[in-house]
Amino acid sequence: MSNIARILSRPTAKPYRTHDLRLEDPPTLNDDGHLDFSPGDIENPMNWSIARRSYITVCSVLLVTTATFASSSPSGCFRSISQEFDVSLEVTGLTITVFLLGYCAGPLIFAPLSEFYGRRYVFYVSFFCFLAFTLLCAFAPDFGALLVGRFLAGTFVSAPLTNAPGVLADLLGPVARSNALAAFSCMVWVGPALGPVISGFLEMTKDWRWSFYVTLWLGGVAAVLMLTIPETYAPIVLKNKAQRIRRARLPGFENVKAPIEDTDRSLVGLYKVALTRPWVILFDPISFLCALYMSVVYLLLYMLFSIYPIIFQEKRGWNAGVGELPLLGTVVGAMLGAVVVVVDSRRQQRLIDTGVLEPEDRLFIAMGGGIAFAACNFWLAWAGEYTSVHWIVPTLAGVFLTTAMMLIFVSYLSYLVDTYLLYAASALAANTVVRSAVASAAPLFTNQMFTALGVGGGGSLVGGVACLLAIIPFCFYWWGKQIRTRSRFAPNPQRPSVQDEEKQGTEALGRQAGLRPRSDGHEARRSASAAADTGSTSGGESQTGLTSAADGKKEDDMH
Repeated sequence: MSNIARILSRPTAKPYRTHDLRLEDPPTLNDDGHLDFSPGDIENPMNWSIARRSYITVCSVLLVTTATFASSSPSGCFRSISQEFDVSLEVTGLTITVFLLGYCAGPLIFAPLSEFYGRRYVFYVSFFCFLAFTLLCAFAPDFGALLVGRFLAGTFVSAPLTNAPGVLADLLGPVARSNALAAFSCMVWVGPALGPVISGFLEMTKDWRWSFYVTLWLGGVAAVLMLTIPETYAPIVLKNKAQRIRRARLPGFENVKAPIEDTDRSLVGLYKVALTRPWVILFDPISFLCALYMSVVYLLLYMLFSIYPIIFQEKRGWNAGVGELPLLGTVVGAMLGAVVVVVDSRRQQRLIDTGVLEPEDRLFIAMGGGIAFAACNFWLAWAGEYTSVHWIVPTLAGVFLTTAMMLIFVSYLSYLVDTYLLYAASALAANTVVRSAVASAAPLFTNQMFTALGVGGGGSLVGGVACLLAIIPFCFYWWGKQIRTRSRFAPNPQRPSVQDEEKQGTEALGRQAGLRPRSDGHEARRSASAAADTGSTSGGESQTGLTSAADGKKEDDMH
C-alpha cells in the first residue's frame, strides 16, 4: 500500500518530494502539544506559491465542470434516445432525473470520507468510478442499463462537487477564496448550459451515444489533471508528517501526534452526524426557507433545458443544434453573476475587517437578485411566447435570469454558513440534497406544463412563485437576527449555555486543524465569516466536509 501511495504521489503538484524533506528538530507544537505547521512550512498548502495554488484550483474547477456538463448532456439528444429504445420523451427525461438524484450522495457519503481519508483518494476513486459508469452509458444495450449507469455516474461524480470547495478552502485565504469560489460557482451554471448545446449538434450529425463519448473525453482530460492534485487537507497533511516523525524516532518526540490523531472520531461517528443532523437543521426556519428558495432556483435551471427547445425549436422551427445555441446566453449570465459576486466581496471584506459583518449583510445581492429573478421570468415567458419577437429578446432574458439565479444561489449559501457556523456543513448538506432532489423532477413535467399553459402562461406561473419568494431575503434582512436568537443551532449570545458549547466546539475544531484556540467568541464569528467570504460553498453540491470533535456526543461538523 505504501508503494502505491509513493507512485501516486510522484505526479502531484506539491512543491516538494517527501523523501527529500528534512525533519525539523525540534518539531513545532501547538499549545496542546500537538504537531503544528511552523511559519513558512513548505508542507502547509497555504504557503505554496500563487501559481501552484492557482493551478490546483483550475484542476479542481475542471472536475466540477465535467460533473455539471455530464448532468445535462443527454437533454440535447432526447429524441434519438427515445427512438432507439422506443420510450416516450417523458421517460427519456429520467436520464437527467436519476443523475441528479445521485448528486444527493455527495454531502452524505463522500464528505465524511474526505474528512477521514483526505481529499486526494476520494477524488481518485470516485472520479474513475464516474468514468467507468459513463462508459457503461455510452455502450448501454438497453434503457435500463442506461438509467443504472446514469444514477451511479451521478452518485460518484457528486464527490468532486462536494469536495472541490474544500480544496479551495485548504489553499486560499478569504479574499482569494471568494474570487476562486465565484469562478467555481460560475462553472456550476456553465457546465449544464454547455451540455445540451454540444449534444444538440451531435444529435444532428451522429447519435446520442456521442454525447457520452464527449463526456468521456472531457473526463479523461480532467482525470489526468486530477492525478496532479496533492493532498491539501491540513489535518491529514499534519497526520502524515507526525507519522514520519515517529518513524524517524526524534529524541523526545517519539510519540508526537497530529491534532486529528488525538480524537476519538470514527467513520461511524462521522456518518451518524452526516446522516441525521442535516434533517434536523432542515426544519429550522432559516434553513427551510433557504432550501425552498434555492430549490426553485435550481429547479428552473434544469427546466430551462426543456423550455429553450420549446421556444426556439418547436415555435421558431430551428434545428436541434442551432435551437440550443441561445443557452450560451446563460453562460454569459453566469459570468456576469460571478463579476457581481467578486465586486460585492470587496464590500463584505471591508465589513469583515472592521468586525461588523452580520449574516444578514450577505443578503444584499440576494435582494436584488430576487427582484430580477421574478422580472426575468416574465420577460422570458412573454418574449418566448410570440415568434414575432426577435430571438435576441428571449435570449437576453435568459442572460439576466441566470445572473439573478446565481446571485441568489451564492448569497444564500454564504448566509447559511454565517448563520449556522459550527453546524454549517449540516445545513449545506440538507440544502444540497433537497435542491438536487427537487431539480431532478424538472424533465418529468416541464414539457407537459408548457404545452398545457403555453410559454407565456407556464413562465408566468414560475414568475408568480418567484414574486412570492422574493420577499424572503428582505424578511431575513429585517428580522433574521430575531429568528436566529430562537434557533438552537445558530450562535445565540442571549443563551450563555449554548454560546459556551459553541465556543468549546470552535476551540476543539481549531485544535484538530492545528490552530491556536481563540479566546473571544466575536473573533470566532469573524473568522468563520471570513472563511465563508461571499463565494462560500457553491454549486451546492458543495458541502466542504464534516468534522468530528473530541467530545463523542458533540461532533462538530463545520469545516
